[in-house]
Amino acid sequence: MAEFSETEQKLQKVFPGGRMTKNALAEDVNFIICEGKGARVLGTDGDWRIDYVCGAGALVLGHAYPEVVTAVRDQASIGTHFFGLVNDKALELAEELVSAIPCADRVIFTTTGSEATYYAMRFARAFTGRDVILKFEGGYHGNHDYSNISVAPNAASNYPSGQPDALGIPDGAQNSVIVAPFNDLEATARIIKEHKEVLAGAIVEPVQRVIFPDDGFLQGLRDLCDEAGILLLFDEVVTGFRLAYGGAQEFYGVKPDLASYGKIMGGGLALGAVGGREDILLHANPGIIGDSKGTAISGTLHGNPLSAAAGLACLKVLKDLNPYQQLRDHGQTVRTAFQEVLDRHNLGVRVIGQESWWQFFASDRDPQDYVDFLNADMEKTKALDLAWSRERVFVMPNTRRFVSVAHTDKELDEAVISLDAACRAIV
Repeated sequence: MAEFSETEQKLQKVFPGGRMTKNALAEDVNFIICEGKGARVLGTDGDWRIDYVCGAGALVLGHAYPEVVTAVRDQASIGTHFFGLVNDKALELAEELVSAIPCADRVIFTTTGSEATYYAMRFARAFTGRDVILKFEGGYHGNHDYSNISVAPNAASNYPSGQPDALGIPDGAQNSVIVAPFNDLEATARIIKEHKEVLAGAIVEPVQRVIFPDDGFLQGLRDLCDEAGILLLFDEVVTGFRLAYGGAQEFYGVKPDLASYGKIMGGGLALGAVGGREDILLHANPGIIGDSKGTAISGTLHGNPLSAAAGLACLKVLKDLNPYQQLRDHGQTVRTAFQEVLDRHNLGVRVIGQESWWQFFASDRDPQDYVDFLNADMEKTKALDLAWSRERVFVMPNTRRFVSVAHTDKELDEAVISLDAACRAIV
């Protein structure tokens, strides 16, 4: 404990509150990561932990996948950064994205998924000439001003008014976003109808955090947007290349007008993209649309060759390996095994989720929207997550977690034993 306290003191001296994000582990389970390999991470305390965070979902292949490591090393030896002109790795990756993403006639690069959703909203406003974006309560689209509205409100929203989730969000941003309940087509239809004269588009996570869409919800949203003459924006930062190679668009058979990407497409390095209809994305080129302003898109590290090389290597492995049934099967095995442990201890906790991600949820039914999380016992699941973290498993409290290609029955067997110990610790 003395050594850990010394570590905590170092963190407090350089980071606000000793943390880089608001999602933080308690001091007694916090650690500094120094290495990742496969399905595990190593702390500077010398302990290897099973990693179910997976880089917030970015590491679908696991840590230090050989082909990705080789690609990064090879590119680093000939150049880590170019600016002003397209580099060869960015071109190759753009070609693969256009081929893989159903809605993508064209793509633009960003540095992060947060940037990608920001630019997608800007394109929607530029194309339609309207200012307002509809989002769904509980949906997370990054950390810019237009996304930090009703992500995690303390009470249900007074639809369609949203609540800022952070200090420093200007009224102008808040007034440019309206909010609807996820998985509720009737309420969404009413809100779109009432505001269609000012709406530029609707943005949605096809899988909102760990809540999967009801049958017909995404297609119904597509139809509502078409009827109202507004754009449909998918935030595929998480679902892209995880649900299927073609993401949620392939998995659910619904094509948006624009889609935002990050995480997996960068192979674990910083990279994002917006893909979509050519007539919309041409607004990035003022000369073509005949407007001297256009839609400003620029960033020093957009299309960085090191990130593009990692992304290309990752996507090639996914394309060749086609691990989606493996991820699906292991995700189900994990959920079933963990549920059996929880049921033995009568904790009243469910393992929710589908495909390759999941989360603990203390309620008598699976969530359909964000309000269900407000009504759940989040303190109980937080205590469970923290107790589990003390057993050499890396999860963040009350957030979704993932499996990767690297996760096997060996990790699962160890995790089951550690979860049993965590349950005994809190009963």
